[in-house]
Amino acid sequence: MFENSISIGEIFTLKNILIYLLIINIIGFYMMWSDKRRAKWGKWRIPEQTLFVVTALGGGIGTIAGMYTFRHKTKKWKFTIGLPVILILEIILVIIFMLP
Repeated sequence: MFENSISIGEIFTLKNILIYLLIINIIGFYMMWSDKRRAKWGKWRIPEQTLFVVTALGGGIGTIAGMYTFRHKTKKWKFTIGLPVILILEIILVIIFMLP
């Protein structure tokens, strides 16, 4: 029935994971820029929960870089503490799961 099925190992290759991380971090960086720009113009804003979700999905480096590059949300402790904590927890989880 599924003659051309693909295994999980073929999807989650190192190359695909790195491409995903690059894209999600670019998205996180862009979202911080976009939200800062919208804040300046008094327009509809990106919900804070969305920024945290992007961080939790692997975009921590991009959102943190965007936060400090654009000086956006740097006075909110839940961002200055929360985003790095999420990133550190993700790094710890990767290390734990990578160990034999």
